[in-house]
Amino acid sequence: QVQLVESGVGLVQAGDSLRLSCAASGRTFNSYVMGWFRQAPGKEREFAAAISYSGSITDYADSVKGRFTISRDNARNTVYLQMNSLKPEDTAVYYCAADEKHHTPSSGYVKYDYWGQGTQVTVSS
Repeated sequence: QVQLVESGVGLVQAGDSLRLSCAASGRTFNSYVMGWFRQAPGKEREFAAAISYSGSITDYADSVKGRFTISRDNARNTVYLQMNSLKPEDTAVYYCAADEKHHTPSSGYVKYDYWGQGTQVTVSS
């Protein structure tokens, strides 16, 4: 079992930056693919970014590519999402997720086995 706890709740203005963190419990964090998803009010959960267990492979949704950066620190059991040039349409609850079965980052949320409780990010115009 893995428990994921996100932090970095933010109310920011358009153009600002914000970094989300996700701390994971368990001794095998460095074997999990990690992902960030988000869900805006009235919309389905969507993929934002994912990173391989070593950190050498990353994947991004087109909507965040060039603005968001996912990274991980396996010594701290933590994955990060650095969000720059934020837009009002980035407003959503952001979820951290762990995939224990696959070896490459995936945008498919069904592949992820564990989820955090989510953290709210609000970007005002």
